[in-house]
Amino acid sequence: LISVSYCLLFAAQRHVLTYMEDAVSQLLENREDISQYGIARFFTEYFNSVRQGTHILFREFSFVQATPHNRASFLRTFWRCFRTVGKNGGKYSSICCYLLTAQEYHCLLQLLCPDFPMELTQKAARIVLMDDAMDCLMSFSDFLFAFQIQFYYSEFLESVAAIYQDLLAGKNPNTVIVPTSSSGQHRQRQPPNDCSPLDGVEASLFYQCLESLCDRSKYSCPPSALVKEMLSSAQRLTFYGFLMALAKDQGINRALGALPDKGDLFLDPAMDQELEKLVAQVSGISISGPTSSSGDAANLPVRNSPRINSPWKPLHHRRKMDAESEGSNEETDSSEN
Repeated sequence: LISVSYCLLFAAQRHVLTYMEDAVSQLLENREDISQYGIARFFTEYFNSVRQGTHILFREFSFVQATPHNRASFLRTFWRCFRTVGKNGGKYSSICCYLLTAQEYHCLLQLLCPDFPMELTQKAARIVLMDDAMDCLMSFSDFLFAFQIQFYYSEFLESVAAIYQDLLAGKNPNTVIVPTSSSGQHRQRQPPNDCSPLDGVEASLFYQCLESLCDRSKYSCPPSALVKEMLSSAQRLTFYGFLMALAKDQGINRALGALPDKGDLFLDPAMDQELEKLVAQVSGISISGPTSSSGDAANLPVRNSPRINSPWKPLHHRRKMDAESEGSNEETDSSEN
């Protein structure tokens, strides 16, 4: 009970009910298996996984986005699982295989969350590409930091998009009713001068609207002080220019706390050590094995590696394989005869 209580306090104090409901749901769905080792152990392991951030693996999107802790855990897991996709991209940037399209990044996201919506992936890609060219290639780091902003602050960005459109149209998103006004009219700022949408909106006016939004929003928002500092040197800005600035700002990245700084993006010693152990186990080759004086690797002892089956396969894939095997029975039988 002490261990469970500790995990409960550590998990997320504002969202304990969310995790309790999910834990009970998991308990009821797997009660036959759980009964073998006890309910107390189940709750301990569940909240330990919440604390470690592994509880979001292969879960439905509604749960992955349910809390800020879940979102941060998903971002961290995506980075740790697929950082090797872009590890050589900086050194060998001309090799296109290390640059992926939005669709390919979406496939990686679906490996962790099968029903992850394509819309979010496309929105993250547009931050990098600034247009609808979804077939263009992106580096892992560019996509990852853009995806972090779009995924973690998705509700905030929806409101920002509405504010930006109002400002472009000359409307005041923060219309204020003045109680002392006898006419009861709204006090509005003067509409900005006519300009092309490519010119954007006035940065100072845009920030005032964002500051008001952050004060009243119940969703996660970037720290307003960092946003103000980010916009202080700009006179005008576009919506996607603002999103790109958010994605590149290391102060906002540190405040969110899910990803390392860009310079350390491909460094994860703990994961590298685990991967080295796994590779050594799969290969079955001892590094300290006997070698010839010339160091020829051909003299190393060779052992057949055991085949490792994937622990997770989509249901439709299994059904397809079953259907193909059923349809090939006759051919298989005839070949054996």
